[in-house]
Amino acid sequence: MSNNFYLDRNRNNMKKLNEMLAELPSFCSIFFIGTQDTTTPLTRINYAIDLKTFFVYLTTYESDFMGKNIKDITINDIDTITSQTIERYMAYLSYYDKENGVVITNGERGKLRKLSSLRAFFKYFFNKDMLKANVASKVKSPKLHEKPIIRLEPEETQELMYYCDTLNGFSNHQKKYNEKFKLRDNAIISLFLTTGIRVSECVGLNVDDFNFSLNSFRVTRKGGNQVILYFGEETAKILQEYLKYRESLNVPKEERAMFLSSQGKRMMVRAMEYLVKKYAKAATPLKNITPHKLRSTYGTNLYKETKDIYIVAEVLGHKDVNTTKKHYAAISDDVRRSVAGVVKLKEEN
Repeated sequence: MSNNFYLDRNRNNMKKLNEMLAELPSFCSIFFIGTQDTTTPLTRINYAIDLKTFFVYLTTYESDFMGKNIKDITINDIDTITSQTIERYMAYLSYYDKENGVVITNGERGKLRKLSSLRAFFKYFFNKDMLKANVASKVKSPKLHEKPIIRLEPEETQELMYYCDTLNGFSNHQKKYNEKFKLRDNAIISLFLTTGIRVSECVGLNVDDFNFSLNSFRVTRKGGNQVILYFGEETAKILQEYLKYRESLNVPKEERAMFLSSQGKRMMVRAMEYLVKKYAKAATPLKNITPHKLRSTYGTNLYKETKDIYIVAEVLGHKDVNTTKKHYAAISDDVRRSVAGVVKLKEEN
């Protein structure tokens, strides 16, 4: 693997997508070619997964399609599908068996993603005059219930960093293992908490992306855009301590990944997610803390300090400020607590 993490990832995703396309009807390639300039390879992979699920449903449960091979489905067959067909499919998604016998369940968000894929699919072919109607647009979206935003309170953040520093709460065997990676893990968690970067962005960082004279680093956002983010002196010290340790590992010069695995190669997303959960479980056992929750913690703290939703959106890399408002400008627990007792039942004498 080269040091261009994003190029390698896109290349691997394209290879995976081509393998998946071989299992879909041939006309589907038109859709994937037509959307390649407006979507990422990962988005198109998700489209392919969702379309495969839909075609399996059609050939298993819909009488007009039963007995057909998925590869033999034509665009004319798709033109016979009604909005009721898709509504039955949405009901099927609640609980179904996959080909390998694994039982799959979908909640409201899982159903919405699969419906969004179908909407993109039908809209594309309808706009190309290859379908008479866009029936997917007639199907109502599942009602989403707001999920509470889970984040760390200030004292919980301190507890998390305490466990990273001291390794208290771990067995002797775990301490022996964690001691090797304490500086690395501390640097990763500090970067999440003080810059709000995504875990995929953190994985892609190279040593050359950091400039300690300005306490800044270059990050590649979703979609490939690069921006410069900044960190404070506290984080700079932690990062520099890790880099000194990294130099002592005699890592080959051609390996430029900032954060390395135990094999001396670039850490992957799953490994970073695991290390965050490992320390967070010791610090806050009642909260399921992930890298994204650390991002939420940063976003919430930044909004509290600045009261400027546009700054928060810019730093977090949100394309739509409404996304930021939804997550970080809601009335928080501390605001609700602060107004307790403001409304009086009786006038004080």
